[in-house]
Amino acid sequence: MNQSDLDTQHMRRALELAVRGQGHVEPNPMVGCVIVRGAEIIGEGWHRRFGGPHAEIEALKMAGRRAAGAAMIVTLEPCSHQGKTPPCTRAIIEAGIRRVVVAQRDPFAEVAGSGIAQLVAARIDVEVGRLEAEAQMLNAPYLKLLETGRPWIIAKWAMTLDGLAATASGSSRWISNEQSREIVHKLRGRVDAIVVGSKTARRDDPLLTARPPGPRQAVRVVADTRASLSSESQLVSTAGQAPVLVAVGPEAPQSDRERLAEAGCEVFLCKADTQAERLGRLIAELGRRRLTNVLVEGGGRLTGSLLDAGQIDEVHVFIAPKLIGGADAPSPIAGRGIQEMSQALQLESIQLEQFGTDIYLRGRVAGTEKISALLAQDYLEARAKRGSRRKFEKALSKVKDATPSPDDRLDS
Repeated sequence: MNQSDLDTQHMRRALELAVRGQGHVEPNPMVGCVIVRGAEIIGEGWHRRFGGPHAEIEALKMAGRRAAGAAMIVTLEPCSHQGKTPPCTRAIIEAGIRRVVVAQRDPFAEVAGSGIAQLVAARIDVEVGRLEAEAQMLNAPYLKLLETGRPWIIAKWAMTLDGLAATASGSSRWISNEQSREIVHKLRGRVDAIVVGSKTARRDDPLLTARPPGPRQAVRVVADTRASLSSESQLVSTAGQAPVLVAVGPEAPQSDRERLAEAGCEVFLCKADTQAERLGRLIAELGRRRLTNVLVEGGGRLTGSLLDAGQIDEVHVFIAPKLIGGADAPSPIAGRGIQEMSQALQLESIQLEQFGTDIYLRGRVAGTEKISALLAQDYLEARAKRGSRRKFEKALSKVKDATPSPDDRLDS
């Protein structure tokens, strides 16, 4: 096997290791690293938890003295600054690594090429771009948050074979089977926030926690224009055990805002005239809090509004072999929708599995990487000039919903 093939093989192993950090390291990126001598891996590691040692340090520790003269294969540019941990570049240089293969540069402002520059200055041979597309896909949520200030939005729903989310009377428990619901709990356990509309909160009275708990405890978010969430709901009654954020509009009665706040909920006021603007401000607020992955569990109007606004990045759908019919039965996605089939959004990186009788389909909305790249280019240009905030806001407007929804309510 030639050197190029070996590097590719080792990078695939590094990417496999990086995934182990999912749910543990955010808002940091997932990173994997191997240290090799030819085909032999003598050290490997991954970023295990936020604030903990980086993947390079873990791999160097395993390799020990054998790292001198060896090659390092790493999925992201090594850091060059003092953060929660010392710079990895210093440890790499001191260990005597002779060659470093990097999947992608880190766009984080404190790194952004300086890590590679430090290694090159130390006369270490550096190659960049090995399996870059795979590395970018792995860390798409991190890259989006860094480039746009907004979290990665994952839409999840269960539906019958005829494409319905509930009966005409609103009954939806349970469309999916127990195995599918176990997957949902795992998904909840690795995200930073779970969002539902007020109608879903009233109808289903969900708890929105991961059972059993996962590596993260998600903020439970209710888009509730009029602050109508009941004090007796499971969400409000457990606000002291897991955080609840209620996003309300200006028309929400002050008494209800105070009622929810006194029960332990955080009330976030979205000052905007339209549903699209309010949702945009809510998402921006979640990004400001450095929440990386946000799971949207419905209802249909909320999911539809996000889809209309181009805000959904990833989709997880559970399809049950059931038929319920009904002209008034709700769909998983409402909103304005599209006019022509040629405009339909496509999924890519599709994965399809069967659990019992349910089909589990997941994929990413095609084009999110292009939007992210557009924002990154405009943002970097803007940072080089005065008035960068104004220009960055202009860049963001390119992917915002151009036409506000006729429904000015935040909830669904």
